[in-house]
Amino acid sequence: MENVIIVGTGCAGLTAAIYTGRANLSPLVLEGRLPGGQLTTTTAVENFPGFPDGVDGPDLIQRMHQQAEKFGARFQYGVVEAFEPGTPHRLKVDGAWMETKSLIIASGASPRYIGIEGEQALIGHGLTSCATCDGAFYRNVPVCVVGGGDSACEEATFLTRFASEVYLIHRRDTLRASKIMADRALANPKIKPVWNSAVTGYITDEAGEVSGVHLKNLKDGTTSELALKCVFVAIGHEPNTAPFRNSLTTDSNGYLVQAGGTRTNVPGVFAAGDVADHVYRQAITAAGQGCAAAIEAERWLADSE
Repeated sequence: MENVIIVGTGCAGLTAAIYTGRANLSPLVLEGRLPGGQLTTTTAVENFPGFPDGVDGPDLIQRMHQQAEKFGARFQYGVVEAFEPGTPHRLKVDGAWMETKSLIIASGASPRYIGIEGEQALIGHGLTSCATCDGAFYRNVPVCVVGGGDSACEEATFLTRFASEVYLIHRRDTLRASKIMADRALANPKIKPVWNSAVTGYITDEAGEVSGVHLKNLKDGTTSELALKCVFVAIGHEPNTAPFRNSLTTDSNGYLVQAGGTRTNVPGVFAAGDVADHVYRQAITAAGQGCAAAIEAERWLADSE
């Protein structure tokens, strides 16, 4: 019987592990298919407080991992396959059931990419899903955003602060975004829409960094190339909530709903980070929610004794 199981080892999960470890709860932390979360795919992080010269994403995660271990957190590789709420809660992990008094779900969300062959190897090398994280690295050079919804328009508008021009590549001839977001993007002189087009491949330079994209016009079938330095994919995220959706309240996109603080609709179960947050999606906000979930879990356990 565990006092607390934490699902996920991104900023939210590791911060929760540090706090519950320091509370002498001996947390068990489950590392899934992407240990360390999305930050492990980011080569440089400049906006996490305390690192004025920036820090490599994997290095930051490793430091947090070591800090959690220092305070007694235990780590186990495993993928959650099923969840049964109760007293205690039960998790099926790689075919075996385990029990816990409380649960912190910090399994994050996975950005949707285009699905082109070799794409995963380019993430962090001129291919990203976060303009807030990586936009400042691409000053005075051309970039593109792939997508046509509110997120794509927001990312494109944000990137105009840095890039020389922002190509907005969309499969249709009108944006799906809300009118106010679409109008704002299209009115920006730095944003150049590329209509009825899809990215079919990436062009790289000798260093293996993205230097352009192959495009296909979906109306007439013609192909072309577009020189740029970074591709920002904004076609949505998929929250990693599949094992929990039958038991916990989610919104229409599958994100866990926080019913006050980080609490879910099931007592003793808490949600932190990108698994519930589809607005900010930053390392520092995830860490903050991990802290909050740990404190709430600690207090819930104390009140349950």
